[in-house]
Amino acid sequence: MIYVKRDPVLIPEKVLKVAERAQQQLEARPPEERKAFIEKKSHVWRAFGRYLAKMSYGKCWYSESDDPQSFFDVDHFRPKKAAKRANGVEDDGYPWLAFSWENFRYSAGRSNRLNTDEATEVVVGKGSWFPLLEGSVKANWNHRCEKQEAAVLLDPARQQDVDLLDVNPEDGRACPSFTCIGPVKRERVQRSIEIYGLNLGNLISARKRAMRNVEEDYRMLMEICAAGNDMVAVDRLRAKLRRATSPSAPYSRAARAKMHSLPYAAQFCAQAENELEVLV
Repeated sequence: MIYVKRDPVLIPEKVLKVAERAQQQLEARPPEERKAFIEKKSHVWRAFGRYLAKMSYGKCWYSESDDPQSFFDVDHFRPKKAAKRANGVEDDGYPWLAFSWENFRYSAGRSNRLNTDEATEVVVGKGSWFPLLEGSVKANWNHRCEKQEAAVLLDPARQQDVDLLDVNPEDGRACPSFTCIGPVKRERVQRSIEIYGLNLGNLISARKRAMRNVEEDYRMLMEICAAGNDMVAVDRLRAKLRRATSPSAPYSRAARAKMHSLPYAAQFCAQAENELEVLV
């Protein structure tokens, strides 16, 4: 997971206007008609997909996957029709956010839809899951206080949430970060890893591949620097490492974790979220 800065400038005005009209129509519907109305308007949020993808360089906001073979969804971070709080505990969710683009997240199918981890046979995927921390207020149609809720799931649109999650540079598994301190924060990380399916075997393999590639380039760079005879190759490898650790690269979080585990390697990482503009 990497932080995704949401940018409304990337969304055409006409797409936003369609969502606004759908919201106005939803507000006018009686309670018994809301779910059916939302189901008929799925084209509204699907129209945002390509623009949400631009905000994350085509990567899933949860897993960093850019797999062209995967189905990508526009996920409702707060579920639009039903919210599962715990096993056997479900409520009406957040229907008033069905057409709110700020509630949309670009997600690969395996992070968004319920599916089975082949290695553990455990069901993963967000589905309608949206647990709250014990004691949290809970929003509803008549009291829309969702910003006051204490959500369990980490949100890729919140930098402070993303900072709680890291990748183990040795085994490629998603894990709590060094600064994830305290049982509540660690609970949030562990539950997010489980629900988003962040340690599925294919994701771990992809992260390991990204880490292996940057380590090989780093070691080659060190050898060339020690020999001191090929500045062109040094510059080329430095640029390659910066690209691999920039937000636009697939599994850049894993690549950065690996680089930070190697001596003096952090200086070759992309230094800022906006450095992509310099690299391309």
